[in-house]
Amino acid sequence: MSSWIPVAKVQDLEEGKGVLCQAEGTPIALFVKEGLYHAIHHICPHKGGPLAEGELEGMVVRCPWHAWEFDIRDGCNPQNKHLKVPHFETKVEGQDVWVKI
Repeated sequence: MSSWIPVAKVQDLEEGKGVLCQAEGTPIALFVKEGLYHAIHHICPHKGGPLAEGELEGMVVRCPWHAWEFDIRDGCNPQNKHLKVPHFETKVEGQDVWVKI
């Protein structure tokens, strides 16, 4: 059964920058882009790179280790929709950002 977990404060997030959060032991890369919150798994499936540290271009984050790319809206690679990382629903309540795990 999935549950909502608070992972960050709104004021701790910067537009276009990733933040590493933890939700029940799951590493989450959390982004705010155009006022919307997006959460994907923090670990790149290629070699384990830290996606929260990746560069965000538009809605696509690029892994800083080997440049693998994932859309922060759905976790899919833009060139190959079968290559993806888990994506998590988000919501904001008050000043808290929540992720559904």
